Amino acid sequence: MSDGFRFGVFYTIVRPEEKALLAAAASRGLEVVRLDDAEVTFGLEGPDLLADVVVDRSVSHTRSVYAAWCFAHYGIPVVNAPEVTELAGDKIRASLRLAERGVPTPKTVIALSPEAALRAIERIGYPAVLKPAIGSWGRLMAKVSSPEEAEQILEHKSALPSPVHSVFYVQEFVPKPGRDLRVFVVGDRAIAGMYRRSSAWRTNAARGATTEPLPLTPELTELALRAAAAMGGGVLAVDLMESPGGLVVHEVNPTPEFKALGATTGADIAGAIVEYAIEVGRR
Repeated sequence: MSDGFRFGVFYTIVRPEEKALLAAAASRGLEVVRLDDAEVTFGLEGPDLLADVVVDRSVSHTRSVYAAWCFAHYGIPVVNAPEVTELAGDKIRASLRLAERGVPTPKTVIALSPEAALRAIERIGYPAVLKPAIGSWGRLMAKVSSPEEAEQILEHKSALPSPVHSVFYVQEFVPKPGRDLRVFVVGDRAIAGMYRRSSAWRTNAARGATTEPLPLTPELTELALRAAAAMGGGVLAVDLMESPGGLVVHEVNPTPEFKALGATTGADIAGAIVEYAIEVGRR
């Protein structure tokens, strides 16, 4: 399969996921090109290193988006495409797109000032969840149960230096049964899923949630594929919750970790990503 095909991995640190991707690419005889996001530069005429396809694994949303646009400028296919990473990595834009495509999501209101955010929380009802528009691993999320809590948290967020914290993403608190669901989509296939269980309201695996295999029913698969397609498709982790009214999609991750999912299900996720990236690079 090698025939000189250059498989690029754009990364921040080599975590278990990146090690698995590098091993999967090497096992297929591909020429692996490592692209450290702290080292590579992007001239208008071309990058320092060339590849036939690049898999984006940077932990920085900002670096991911700008690097992906640069690779696209050079005509190098990226997994995920810059439009996909930019859209899915922004919770506000992603929620708008999911709503446009009729994908069920938690009730959400966006506000542009602390005063409007208080009214948004009242509109949603207590308890509500405040999330940063851009972020992962459940960081800087807050569950607010009273106007007093809301005022304190909004004051704190308003004082943070990043402009993204001056925009407020308010979502209903979904009384899920101590777990959420993650479905990993590669191209047009849902390849694996898991439950993430926790006694805490945040059920991220990165925050210590326990995991177990999730059977991919036709309903779940169809909803996950619709959510991924709404973002533009690619390699995406679709996170869902079991609300009193049925399944809702609350997030779509464009550069997802998959160590816990692979260990839980035994699925060869790295292999599926590499095969998909090869297909993208040869189009």
